[in-house]
Amino acid sequence: MPRNDLRNIAIVAHVDHGKTTLVDHMLRQSGAFRENEVVAERVMDSNDLERERGITILAKNTSIRYRGVKINIVDTPGHSDFGGEVERTLMMADGALLLVDAAEGPLPQTRFVLSKCLQRGFPVIVVINKIDRSDARAHEVLSEVFDLFCDLEASDAQMDFSTLYAIAKFGQAKRELEHEAKDLEPLFETILERVPGPSGDPDGPLQVIVCNTTHDEYVGRLAVGRVVRGTARSGADVALLGEGGQSRGYVKMLYAYEGLKRVAVESAVAGEVIAIAGLDAVTIGDTITDPAHPEALPRIVVEEPTIKMKIGVNTSTFAGKSKQSKFLTSRHLKERLEREAMKNLAIRVEPTEVPDTFVVLGRGELQLAILVETMRREGYEMQLSNPEVVTREIDGEVMEPLELVVVDVPDTYVGIVTERLSSRRGRMVKMTNPGFGRARLEFRVPSRGLIGFRGEFLTATRGTGLLNTMFDGWAPWGGPMMRRPTGAIVADRVGVATPYALHHLQPRGMFFIVPGVEVYEGMIIGEHNRPNDTDVNVIKEKKLSNVRNHGKDENVLLASPRLLTIETAMEWIDGDELVEVTPDAVRVRKKVLACNRRERREDAIEQSQAVE
Repeated sequence: MPRNDLRNIAIVAHVDHGKTTLVDHMLRQSGAFRENEVVAERVMDSNDLERERGITILAKNTSIRYRGVKINIVDTPGHSDFGGEVERTLMMADGALLLVDAAEGPLPQTRFVLSKCLQRGFPVIVVINKIDRSDARAHEVLSEVFDLFCDLEASDAQMDFSTLYAIAKFGQAKRELEHEAKDLEPLFETILERVPGPSGDPDGPLQVIVCNTTHDEYVGRLAVGRVVRGTARSGADVALLGEGGQSRGYVKMLYAYEGLKRVAVESAVAGEVIAIAGLDAVTIGDTITDPAHPEALPRIVVEEPTIKMKIGVNTSTFAGKSKQSKFLTSRHLKERLEREAMKNLAIRVEPTEVPDTFVVLGRGELQLAILVETMRREGYEMQLSNPEVVTREIDGEVMEPLELVVVDVPDTYVGIVTERLSSRRGRMVKMTNPGFGRARLEFRVPSRGLIGFRGEFLTATRGTGLLNTMFDGWAPWGGPMMRRPTGAIVADRVGVATPYALHHLQPRGMFFIVPGVEVYEGMIIGEHNRPNDTDVNVIKEKKLSNVRNHGKDENVLLASPRLLTIETAMEWIDGDELVEVTPDAVRVRKKVLACNRRERREDAIEQSQAVE
């Protein structure tokens, strides 16, 4: 019999459609916080990077209580690069809340997360959010959502979904557009009506599926998961069924979720989301069972990675010079990357022929950039190769991944966006114009054609375009593709960049550095106007004499440099270049630092591609 005192629900949506903001108000209105408690905006985005970027990266658990019923909520990421987080956390839920922007409508990641929910047989509650937007079109968006359910072959029961209209930032929801909205009461009632209570025999042998692992400073490794059958008890002996076989352990501490806190409990019955301390060998996908009846549940399977990148020990002239650097060796890098692969199923780490370099495979550039940024903040130094696609052989033919690209741009930029994507082997499959002076275009583009495209797209559309991508299957390898049409401006000696030298080099291209920055031979300081690389003396100073010429000594005027982040540097570099990442700097450099030993750019790129 399903439990009536518990509901498990996942909140899914495309990035920036309002999931975390809605959870904020659900927590506030359910009384999860004291009246005088100071609570940050987007309280679920606890990670520094999540707060800075305004996106959810890690799935998180919380719970609220409404009319005596406990509602466990999983807030999932909305960016396609973090799809692995979504797939495994859905195992903890019995239903889903799908948020859709009232103006943007369903986007690629909406399709991805909805398909995963429908595959699991979840009843879905559709929440059309941001109905207060000036360009909101709630009725049209509802039709688009219905069409999406049809496309994804939802069952008849799933097609009969409940719809709510919401303004998440004000904590308001209503069942009909004409109704007046006051709070989230209609949403809470709909969850109780439409999401079934969890089923599972509380008296049967224990089975817990581990969907996440985390670390607690006091009790060590925590296995977060759901009790599928039986009752978990603090202090009980358990068996751990993993890929490597069976091991024994005991439950040192048992926690349930109340609001944003983990609360120690003595027992938890089937259907509850729990955290268990005491099992140091546990990994995601393992089953915790009764030692007398060791039955494994199906392991969690996530989609294959599509992008790979080499991460190696920093070998530049400035390696180890940062005062904040703590981890410099290949052993440190290997341990950290393996630790990441254990807790993030969408990332894989493989060795290379070179002992101090590792291949990291993931879902997209953003996911890999977030990993590198996190490691950098922890005190790691490393160097990165340019991202490449992961190919596979199907029936003797080399296949490469494709992406579905949905572009939302003002009408005036349709031509330039089409031209730019066509040059990257993109093929338009759909074009609609919902009005408001904007058009929506859909393309199928090889994944490698999108590496470095986001920055180019924003420049071409003057920052007004929206670009969304999603993995869309495999296609035969399309042949070589040009990465960057311009060369690099490379420093030819060690020293400090001077305003005088930069001023005289300015006509050659755009700089990545400002005066006063330390440079070394082989470090790239800018983008050349021409296809070839050029080696320059950037530390040259003005010759001083004892004759003063009035009017000739004024300050030089330099154009604003383009300062690189980890993401933009990864996108910019080509096959013969690397990104150097330290706790206090992001630099780009040539693989071969010495000017007199470096080949011409075209030859070096060809050679690096041949090695791959």
